[in-house]
Parts: sequence; structure tokens; C-alpha cells
Amino acid sequence: MKFKAKKILIISYYWPPSGGSGVQRWMYFAKYLKAFGWEPYVLTVDENSASYSVLDQSLLSEVNDIPTIRTKTIEPLKWYSRLNSGSSYAGIPQGSVTTKTVFGKLTAFIRGNFFIPDARKGWRPFALNAAQKLIKDFGIDKVVTTGPPHSSHWVGAQLQHKFGLKWFVDLRDPWVTVFYNKQLYRTSWAIKNDKKQEQKIILKSDAVITTLAGGLHRYLKNIAPNQNFLIIPNGYDTELMNTVTGQTFPEFHVVFTGLLTKNQEYKGFLSVLEELQDEHSICISFAGQIQSEILTEFKEKLKKVRIVEHGYISHYKAIELMKSADLLLNFIFSRAQNDMISGKILEYIATKKPILSIGNPDSEAGKFIMQGTAAKMIEAVKAVEIKEFIKHIIEGKGQIINNFPNIENWSRRALTEKLEKFLLDY
Repeated sequence: MKFKAKKILIISYYWPPSGGSGVQRWMYFAKYLKAFGWEPYVLTVDENSASYSVLDQSLLSEVNDIPTIRTKTIEPLKWYSRLNSGSSYAGIPQGSVTTKTVFGKLTAFIRGNFFIPDARKGWRPFALNAAQKLIKDFGIDKVVTTGPPHSSHWVGAQLQHKFGLKWFVDLRDPWVTVFYNKQLYRTSWAIKNDKKQEQKIILKSDAVITTLAGGLHRYLKNIAPNQNFLIIPNGYDTELMNTVTGQTFPEFHVVFTGLLTKNQEYKGFLSVLEELQDEHSICISFAGQIQSEILTEFKEKLKKVRIVEHGYISHYKAIELMKSADLLLNFIFSRAQNDMISGKILEYIATKKPILSIGNPDSEAGKFIMQGTAAKMIEAVKAVEIKEFIKHIIEGKGQIINNFPNIENWSRRALTEKLEKFLLDY
């Protein structure tokens, strides 16, 4: 009997050299699927045409042996960025929408009502043409589309209709219910249109993959009660984690990496540190995309704390910084605690450093994080509890290990094994 090659087409707008946590999910799936004998093909956007808010050239080394096809796209977000910031990239919103000015409110309204499901839907015709050629040339019978941007799922739907192949939808973040949609001044017509598109995609696909169950799954199962759902969270790469070492800081070193916006409740933590700065020598390192107003707020209130701004750094450097921490800091996005667990959380956990996350401890994210022996999810208003935990970690500086049960099950390799078993069933 002739062996049938295990081929899969991954359609992902975000791909190296795009930076950020969103790109890493399928970057690592592709890496380990190839190691397991699969032939992954990737369809993405040419970085010169894409609206990538950050770049990380170092990630290219992870996928340099995976066939990658890059297409053009039409990007209204670049026009928005030029008008908003004078740069084609600096003003691209991520995690929050600026609505303080009349211009900000107008652009939010346009984004929420005229670009449904998202402002990257201009990629759809380019992706569809390239995907059809790839499928014909290489005999691919499985396709996954990962969103956001959720407009890319329509490419999967059209490919399924034309070729009769198996098509899987990966929701890295929620679609209609994602928290920042509430900032887009959406009309009832726009919401209805978006919900209609979401439901069609969920119903049409052969299966849906998400990073988290909880409230998101209850919502999706209400849309498609007979659909097959698979939970595969974001993980950590064992190879990378084992090769990186961190340095020791003389001060109590607090590290935050990732995205920090006004949609996160950071003020409670800030007020606690305002009190502790007179008693302890503290350094806070910020790495990633931090809103400038927030950095200014920290500097104004924490005069005795050394604040280090790293800006956006490579994934390798981010792990190095995490490993140098005495305390890793996280702020859950408001209204997103039951729908999302950020990609960095598993990497935080894998470092075995203590973690303080600000949010609802009874949420899906809270229950997950607090499985660690030195990890807490505390509500922003619980200042006394936040202070007690930080003081406990300060007293045990360098000695407290955050052990997490069965951490090996959350490695990128182990999660890809779970994905492979799922794909082989179709």
C-alpha cells in the first residue's frame, strides 16, 4: 500500500519576521509537525505589505526549513497608522483602541462598522489565489486557518467548498466577543453581521481549535452544539527554555513582558509599589509594547524605583529577561479572563519564577495560574493581599521556586503531539 504523505497548509497572517506572541503558536506547531514527519506548508503575507506592529527577525531561524509562500495584501491599517502617528507601523492598534480624540473615535467607528470582521480582510483574495495553487501543486488535503485576523477563515471556507478537503479553524483569541470590540462604537447592524459571519465559519469548519475552554467554549457550543472542539493552549519551547540563562539583579527585580494598555488593571499594583519603594530596593523591567502614558505614570509615582524600558525585544531576549526576575508580573485584560490566556503565561510558568497576575482568581486564567506553588492571581482592588504576596517574595528573593504540576505537558512538543493525534483522526 502506498504511503500517504501527511501534508497540511497553515494559513496565518502573522508569521516570522512578525514578532509578538500571536505568531509563535503556529510557528512552533509547524516546527514540531515537521519533526514528526509532516510536510507543513505556510501561506502568509509579505512583511513589506503587512501591518505588523513589531518585527522579530530571530524567529525566522525556527522555520527556515518550512516552505513559506508570501503574498501581497491591501492594508487599510497602514493608512490609519500614517494618519494617526506619521508612521506606517507605529500607530497600528493592538489590544486597545484610542478613542480620546475625535479622530480616534472616528477611526474606531470606521474600523468597527466598515471592516467586518476585521481591517485585514484585504488579504483574502491574495491568500485564496495562492492557496488554490498550493493545494493543486502539492496535493494538500488538510488546511488550518488561524485568527485573528478572523477574515482569513473565509479563505479556508472557500477552499473546503472547492476541494472538499478538511479545514480546521484555530481561534487564538475570541472573535465577536473579544474585549476590545466594545470600544469600536459598533452599530447593531455591524454586530449582527459579525455574529452571522462567525456562526457560518464555526458551522462550516470540520473542527474548531481554541486555546481555552470556559466561557468561550460555552459561547461557541451555543452557536454550533454539534461541532468538534479541541483545546490546545499556547505553550513553551523546551529547547529554548533550557538554553537561556538569566542574570542576577542586586535589587528586587520585577519583570513585565508583553502588551500593557489601559485595558489592563495595573493601578492597584502601582499603588502597592508606591508604598513598598520606601522599604525596599526595587527594579522594574518593562519589555514589549507598553503604552507611553502608563510608563510615564510609573515613573512619576515610583521615584525611588529603578525602571528599565527595554522596548520590544527578541523572543530569546524576552526569555532571558524572564529568567532574571525575582517576580514575574502579569495583568489580565479586562473582560477577557474567561476567554484568553496569553501566550507568555506558559513561558512565565516554565521559568519556575514566582508570578503575580492581577485579575479575577476565580476565572479560567486565575485557576490555571494558581496551580503554581508560588503564583497568585489577585484582584486589583485587593491591595493588602497584593502587598503581602510581594513582601513574601521579597523576603525569599532568589530562593522561592514556582513549581507547576506536570509542566512537561505544556511544552510545545507535547502540545503538537496532541494536535497531531487530532489531525490524524480526519
